Amino acid sequence: MKLLSYRILPVILLGLFTTISTLAQVGIGTTTPDTSAILDISSTDAGVLLPRLTTAERDAIASPATGLLLFNTDTNAIEYNDGISTVPVWAAVTSRISTDTKGDSVKYSNTDTTTDVNPDTAIDLPVFGTMEWNDNTSLYVVGGNQITINETGRYEIRVNVSLFNSSGTARNAPEIRINVNGTGVGSFGSTGYMRNNGGHRSASLHITETISVTTGDVITVAIVREGNGDIVNLRSVGSSNIYIEKKS
Repeated sequence: MKLLSYRILPVILLGLFTTISTLAQVGIGTTTPDTSAILDISSTDAGVLLPRLTTAERDAIASPATGLLLFNTDTNAIEYNDGISTVPVWAAVTSRISTDTKGDSVKYSNTDTTTDVNPDTAIDLPVFGTMEWNDNTSLYVVGGNQITINETGRYEIRVNVSLFNSSGTARNAPEIRINVNGTGVGSFGSTGYMRNNGGHRSASLHITETISVTTGDVITVAIVREGNGDIVNLRSVGSSNIYIEKKS
């Protein structure tokens, strides 16, 4: 009887290994492994735990295969051999979700055509009326006539202002400048004289600046009188705008 058992056992083992080789796929937690996988592990309440090695233990692996995967307990990162077995290069697996906001932009245009934008004391240009677009509402937060930028970097800012002298014949010359937290930065946008006489009632102001911004900085566009004191308004709805784009 014992002799028979010794003879049958190899046959059983051979049959088992042949079955596994024939299937060419193994399922753990599933009886129908995906056809694209050599190993399909399925669970709704547990994960896969990789071998956990220190850096020294990892480096002691003899001839690690390209693609060998492990968890480094010194760096708390999943790592794989990105090199070859004789010259291993251990690279960390990082998230593929990009947090890069470079290129995200926002544009607003005016709806206000009644505010006097030729005041003795500077006011914030009422240009934040209609949102044309905002690629990232977490990065660009608008409130009133100002915008808060919530990520440090370099930003290009373009301001275009269309003006209309609505009363008086005095020569007017409003001027604009970008403010960061209430302090002027960069160039001035100035216009020649405009007056409600002889058809010379309209003018425009333009600024293009790239400035460094720190998280939480508040951007406004200051406008103030640099000539005489007649009433000047934004020319029409949508005729003035501000555009901001993150460059780096």
